[in-house]
Amino acid sequence: MRAVRVEEDLDSLARFLPQEASDALYLLASGYDFAQALEELSAPAPKAAVDTADFTTALERPGSLRQFKVITDDRELAEMLDAPLSLWRVFLHPTQQQLVRMDSKGGVDEALGQLRSATDQHIGYLLQGNSSAVAQALVSALDKHNAREPDRRALLLNYSAVEPALTNEHCSFWHFRFDAHADMRLAALMTVLQEDKALKRAYLIGQDYSFGQQVLKSARAQIAARRPDIEIVGDELHPMGRVKDFLPYATKIRASGAQAVVTGNWGNDLTLLVKAVHELGLAPKFYTFYGNALGVPAALGDAGVGRVLAVAEWFPNLGNAPSDALVSAFRKRFADPRDDYLHARMQAMVELLVQAAEKARSAEPAAVARALEGLRLDASALGGMHEASMRAADHQLQQPLVVAVMDKVGTPGVKFDVEGSGYGFRPLRRFTPAQAELPTSCRMPRPD
Repeated sequence: MRAVRVEEDLDSLARFLPQEASDALYLLASGYDFAQALEELSAPAPKAAVDTADFTTALERPGSLRQFKVITDDRELAEMLDAPLSLWRVFLHPTQQQLVRMDSKGGVDEALGQLRSATDQHIGYLLQGNSSAVAQALVSALDKHNAREPDRRALLLNYSAVEPALTNEHCSFWHFRFDAHADMRLAALMTVLQEDKALKRAYLIGQDYSFGQQVLKSARAQIAARRPDIEIVGDELHPMGRVKDFLPYATKIRASGAQAVVTGNWGNDLTLLVKAVHELGLAPKFYTFYGNALGVPAALGDAGVGRVLAVAEWFPNLGNAPSDALVSAFRKRFADPRDDYLHARMQAMVELLVQAAEKARSAEPAAVARALEGLRLDASALGGMHEASMRAADHQLQQPLVVAVMDKVGTPGVKFDVEGSGYGFRPLRRFTPAQAELPTSCRMPRPD
């Protein structure tokens, strides 16, 4: 208790406490003093007539539901009795079924500290996105941890770290990627760029770290292979997150005569770049990875309309009935535009994890990992709106990719906007999983 300093500490501790004890601690953390918390917890429940012979009603009471599981049919009972001990442990201790939030603050050292905390708590599944440097550090640490402590092994489920090496030369049995890696995304973007016959000059610009460097290196190679007639008129990196004025870079783009800009920039480094170019009266197309990310369309406004292209596994305006139904249901449940964070790959990640555990009849990470390999997504829970399979050779999810362009909501093909901004993305080209697939150099060591 003395180690608790922030809400995340309390979240981690609460899973080990009786319900009444954790309720009291949360009340104290919310500002209640001891007397107020005691009064709140001791408040008598509304009196109601009790029939001591009515077991059905008794089992429906909140206090009973904390301690009893009601079996509704013979099939459910048979499945439970036939389940392995690992699942019985979870059934007997339902407080273990929790989502524990840990903030790495984007730093490698902080992430490694959180990993140690997670494994100390016997957390078997770690979900992580940005950044690739953090993901690589976690993969390396998990390889060592899982070899050293086989009784406390864990899996890393990666939904957004896209450095290609993570499923190539640095692949790991304990890592699964649910996002298309950078070369897969770039190949889709470059296919669309290749088809623009009027394009003769392109400018490459990116953030100076592993991902940004990889994008520019691959973009140069792919343009040379696909369209050798296109001249690369600029190729530069800038400090990540530290440039406040992109006017000097926009001036270089203007001087180069570039008709297209290829960038892996995200966040402010993307919005400030696009707006600086727009303010100079230029209108090149921006081929981006994250032009559709939260905050970007609203920040860009009209500067992005018809100019900013993005690539993802899915867009809300894909236009088919299952996709529309999923978006509508999500926005009905999460009406605040600030909660507009819906990605097919994340939905697929959760569904595939559940399906793998069911297939393995176990929650043990190694068993679930083996069940995940080669597993094809059953998208019925998503209304059939996505397709995906986990490639066993490198643990890279194979799924569609879509290239889309930013436009105003209400224009043809743009039914849904991004986080209430009034701007959405209209699909231009969809690639099947087979079309988006790239070969791998992974040579994966596997546990005994």
